Amino acid sequence: MANCIRCGRKLAPFTFRKICPWCVQHEAAQRGDGDEEVQQRVIPAPWVRRESSITLTHFLFGANLAVFLAMQLASGPTVDFAGRDLVHWGANFGPLTLSGDWWRLITYIFLHGGVMHIAFNMWCLWDLGALCESLYGRWTFATVYLLTGVAGGLASVAWNPGVLSVGASGAIFGLAGALIASFYLGEFSLPRVALGGTLRSLLIFAGFNLFFGSLFPGIDNACHVGGLISGLILGALIARVAPQQDAPLRRAGVIAVVALGLVACAFGVRQWRGTPFRIGRAMQSFDADPNRGIGQLQDIVKQQPKFVRARYALGQAYFSKDRLPEAEAEFKHVLELDPQHTDARFQLGLVYLSEKRPEDAKSAFGQLIAQDSNNGEAHYGLGLALADEGKDQAAIDEFKSAIRLNAPYRGIYYEMGQSYGKLKMYDDAIAAYLQGQEKDGEDSGLEDALADAYQAKGMPQQAQEARRKAEELKNNHSGSPNQ
Repeated sequence: MANCIRCGRKLAPFTFRKICPWCVQHEAAQRGDGDEEVQQRVIPAPWVRRESSITLTHFLFGANLAVFLAMQLASGPTVDFAGRDLVHWGANFGPLTLSGDWWRLITYIFLHGGVMHIAFNMWCLWDLGALCESLYGRWTFATVYLLTGVAGGLASVAWNPGVLSVGASGAIFGLAGALIASFYLGEFSLPRVALGGTLRSLLIFAGFNLFFGSLFPGIDNACHVGGLISGLILGALIARVAPQQDAPLRRAGVIAVVALGLVACAFGVRQWRGTPFRIGRAMQSFDADPNRGIGQLQDIVKQQPKFVRARYALGQAYFSKDRLPEAEAEFKHVLELDPQHTDARFQLGLVYLSEKRPEDAKSAFGQLIAQDSNNGEAHYGLGLALADEGKDQAAIDEFKSAIRLNAPYRGIYYEMGQSYGKLKMYDDAIAAYLQGQEKDGEDSGLEDALADAYQAKGMPQQAQEARRKAEELKNNHSGSPNQ
């Protein structure tokens, strides 16, 4: 079958014409001999083949299929992949994407969760991709595909950051949106009526799939909507501002504006949704590299100085590295922002204890008890402060209150036993240490303390056995009492 020498359309079989009827009609309109039908003339017909037979659509199709096959080989034959496998391969997942893995907004586009998922998406890509590529050209098509895919990923993590997202559907909806906008607003070399069928098909595709997606919880409709809206915007700007492919600077300008808009959206989503995940990522970094983790938390605090959770996490990080003045300052900042933040007040009290300031510690824990007399942690902290002052009987009373209120701390029985020992109440000290063993498990610090109590009580055989057990635990576990 021959092609029209003007536009490249397929000519009817068994014809000797070299120009198709549409071009004849269009040329007549340009001469003023046409009918009243409005002719459109700028964007080339979408079915014209202007580049090599291996298209970018073919390449994207192959890339998606290659990734899927690689995942099959790595995970074993399966109909659907597990979430952990998808995350490993680069799925879009809010806790990771918003805490620094921005590359996932690209990689997720080439991942699919199962056979049916990739089959449907590749069917759509094959049709819409070919149409979009012939309309815009290879590189504009590639940009539309990637930018709208990124926009879909941003919409997904903004709407529900805890949902794992994979698939090319956001980019495919972006192609549909770009085509709808271009067919509606653009100028073509054929009457509007000739585009009506394609435009209706695109609208039905978008509407049906969005409706279908709303019926099933496993479908990421936020990604679809983000891709569609960004595609509509990008397609409209290209059709109105830079329709001609021989004006690359105008095209590049349009694309740059949209890309900058996406960057701004990404920054906004990170500020809105990402800070808790960035804190979590920083705390993970802290475990491996404390200085790096503290640096990340400091950056978050600089950007959002009134974000309580970030300041509290930074205070905890400082405290764990014995940077006590800095920890104290952060916990005070937290309490300035939220005076009812009980955890920050408790941690501040512990900082005071570490700085050998029992009076300030008593004040902090006392304020907690004033807020809530059933706060077991506050009673435990107050007991530590009283013990530091040598007020052991009062400390024992507070430790007992903490135990009664189920304070979630190991070492309470150890501390209570220490206070009993200072009061020479060795039977009570031994009982406290034994209760600690029963409650918290075997611990070398408890065994050492128990040995001291047995020795003071005049029970050398039991003391010797406790010391032997303590040494055994140290060799096996390097244990110590926890506070």
